[in-house]
Amino acid sequence: MTEPTGSGTQALDRAVQLASMVVEADAPLSFADLQEASGLAKSTTSRMLAALERGGLLERDEAGGYVAGSLFWLYAARHDPWEQLVRLARPGMERVGRDTQETVHLSVLRGDRVVQVAQVDSHYLLGTRDWTHIDVPAHTSALGKVFLAWGALDLPGSPLEPRTPETLTTRAALDREGVLTRRRGYAVTVDELEVGLTGIAAPVRGSRDDVVAALGISGPTSRLDGRVQELGRQLVTRATEIAAVLHGHHTRLTKEGVA
Repeated sequence: MTEPTGSGTQALDRAVQLASMVVEADAPLSFADLQEASGLAKSTTSRMLAALERGGLLERDEAGGYVAGSLFWLYAARHDPWEQLVRLARPGMERVGRDTQETVHLSVLRGDRVVQVAQVDSHYLLGTRDWTHIDVPAHTSALGKVFLAWGALDLPGSPLEPRTPETLTTRAALDREGVLTRRRGYAVTVDELEVGLTGIAAPVRGSRDDVVAALGISGPTSRLDGRVQELGRQLVTRATEIAAVLHGHHTRLTKEGVA
């Protein structure tokens, strides 16, 4: 094989530069944004963007802005798309554990299911349980209510299961709960999944202000009673800090199984 010519290498470098700018951006970039930032001629920018689109490295959204293409999403789907999220969120979760002493959870959406992908155990014996990958109905948990309240997840069409007498099982009740959740910034469940269990959770937002994860704690209702507001505010602060770390690493997060 012959070595690539200087012009071929230069063209490849320019294409890589354009693709990198799009993938690392916090929002879709327009043609004008890319042409100005790269300093390339309009004709050169146009040719290279077209080639990157054909190759699946870039694509355009409904407004015409450039975003990462199908090859990036294919790669993410074939690997664990949450490994990086868990790694970056872990220090924040451990901070929440030290502050609250309670079990700390990090959940994401996989299709239409809320799945816990990381946990920091409680410092107490009462309340310690491994919830990782346990399937819990979204309407019964504070983590699930985060995704419901911010519109990342829809309620199923089938009747909702009443896990306890306190479980909210009607759309009207959950809609009212969603309004309250968005107003205060965090979700709460008290005895709704299991009598004696309280959960509190806050949204972790992605670069486009969408909810990519939920950070929460759980513990005995008797121990958390009277502390819900204080703990909810702490979670909002920590979730915002985790989101800032994600943005700083240009992490692109997608919902597995959801287009």
